[in-house]
Amino acid sequence: MVRVLREYTPVQAPSGLRRRQGEGLHHAVWHSEEEGHSFSHRLIQHRGESVFRTLLIADSGTGHVEEMVRMLRTIPPCRLAKVYLLHVISEQGMNDVSTHRQQAQALIEAAMDRMELEPSEATSLVREGDTKQTVLSVAEEVNADLIVMGSRGLNRLQSILSNSASQYVFQLSTRPMLLVRDDIYVRAINRVMVTVDGTGVGDDAIQLACELVREIPGGSLIGVHVSRQDIIPSRGGRSPADEVLNKAVNRARNMGVVLQPMHKTGDVGRRVCEAAQEVKADLLVIASQDRRPLVAKGLVDLDRLLGSSVSDYIRVHAPAPVLLVREPESKK
Repeated sequence: MVRVLREYTPVQAPSGLRRRQGEGLHHAVWHSEEEGHSFSHRLIQHRGESVFRTLLIADSGTGHVEEMVRMLRTIPPCRLAKVYLLHVISEQGMNDVSTHRQQAQALIEAAMDRMELEPSEATSLVREGDTKQTVLSVAEEVNADLIVMGSRGLNRLQSILSNSASQYVFQLSTRPMLLVRDDIYVRAINRVMVTVDGTGVGDDAIQLACELVREIPGGSLIGVHVSRQDIIPSRGGRSPADEVLNKAVNRARNMGVVLQPMHKTGDVGRRVCEAAQEVKADLLVIASQDRRPLVAKGLVDLDRLLGSSVSDYIRVHAPAPVLLVREPESKK
């Protein structure tokens, strides 16, 4: 089995892997002696290439998003990213579009100054229409690697009643999204926590977290797995949770990152938030699978909004900004 991963920087084989003879410098296939799998890495000569090449900042101008963007641009994975700042003129303001456009442009320029962005580093976008749908369509248009939005931290029912744009984008986007609540303290990113669930999209979240931490001087990565109930270990003394966490540790090690495993038992959303608080995580990376049928992909999942959605609980209660990774359409 060969799984193609993203660009991998080190030219030396990661720990526990051997390079197949005959492969050139820029592309090599590494074979895992421990797991029996092959990982195809495209090697690059220079370090420091951005994990996120294109950031879409869609914010109302309140909260901590601007502070979060300034901090993101201080770390190597995001330092060279192209930034798009989006302001959406609501349908209620379309009676005087010209005036609203001028005001929107002035707001974006002021935000660029506060975020210390040069004109060559950022592009301003002013659009009219429904904020939720516009953010999603612009993300596709600019091929955003990351959508950054602010959030008031409303619960599920409040989000529906207030027509929360960030909650809808959180539900519908297949692109990574960073949600920054108004009521949290934004810190420089050093301690990153990632949820570990053993799924394919969960592996994508681990990979993304590793790519971020690997380039942060002194950065650390904690992987948390939550079991809904304690499971008796097998005769070998290892439980299913041990197996899931061990695979995550190996995956991170293959990417040059030490992942500290953590196991919790109980309600998944609550235990993840408690773990993030316990380790004082600066960023929480979570994975979310979308199990809706194809005909319903464009609709917000009301069951998740009103029910027991783990990602939605974390969105509201996490003590740190939340980076959501969802399975891309191409993989479904």
